[in-house]
Amino acid sequence: MPSQQLLPSALPTDSGSVSAETLELSSDLVVFAARLMRVVRRALDLPASVRVLTILDAIGPLGITDLARADGCSQPTMSAQIAHLVQTGLVSKEPNPADARASLVTLTDAGRADLADVRERISSLIAERLESRQRTQADLEAAVAVLRDLVEGDAPEGSPES
Repeated sequence: MPSQQLLPSALPTDSGSVSAETLELSSDLVVFAARLMRVVRRALDLPASVRVLTILDAIGPLGITDLARADGCSQPTMSAQIAHLVQTGLVSKEPNPADARASLVTLTDAGRADLADVRERISSLIAERLESRQRTQADLEAAVAVLRDLVEGDAPEGSPES
């Protein structure tokens, strides 16, 4: 049985003028950024619902379908997450004034406080790891600048990345 490609091979790329070293480092950047997030999630035992709180914090109130799209999950999966978050008081779900059949999910004050706590814990974890590896402030500033540029450079206005 032939293997399937993850991405269609017809995707346009402009890598012809990029050096092999830049291509390799670019790949490493993506791989290590993803690994860093897995390290953080495991070390702090972060639930998947943190992503939903982050999206709501970045974009504001959204319907469940739009939240599912922003998170890259199915609508039933998002509905289950939202039901749990409503039950815990981290989000509220109100009728959508623009569409009586739908509802809007909003981050509550408790959700904002919980998200702030998570972000503080993540910051502490990363700061400890940086210190233990004797990384400088300049190293951190350069890493943040590169990642910010890559994330915000092409992000549509109102997306969770912006």
